[in-house]
Amino acid sequence: MAAYNSIVARVIQTLFMLALLGHGSLGAQTPASPQPKPAEQNPPEEANPPEEDERLAPRKYVLNPLEAKRCIQIGNEYYKSGKYLGALGRFKDATGYNPSSQEAFFRLGEVEQKLHHDDAAKAAFEKAIKLAPDSKFAAEAKKKLASFKG
Repeated sequence: MAAYNSIVARVIQTLFMLALLGHGSLGAQTPASPQPKPAEQNPPEEANPPEEDERLAPRKYVLNPLEAKRCIQIGNEYYKSGKYLGALGRFKDATGYNPSSQEAFFRLGEVEQKLHHDDAAKAAFEKAIKLAPDSKFAAEAKKKLASFKG
């Protein structure tokens, strides 16, 4: 008989808990949904722009030559393995972290050329030449630019 009472007590306890969770009659009252403001009280759209996905916002860079160097190294690995879109992202990051990195712009030009983005490749090669006109990257960039014209 004690086992029977124990089972009945557990069933009643379970049903009570289900009733609390399901109906919420003994739980906290759900708040009423807020009433919308009249149209004349809403601020104009310019003052209240819609929220944007932060991943879509332009990336903000802080000068960091070490991070730029790391991005170049990773980009080179992507480039060597034929993953040009991955390399493109890393080289763009490198130019953001160090806008005076001639190597970053040269490598960016190479991958843009591989992806047949000729205008972007030319711009990157020209930037590499402008940064250090007498360097080895400038000489290579001049050769690459000449290949577009011929």
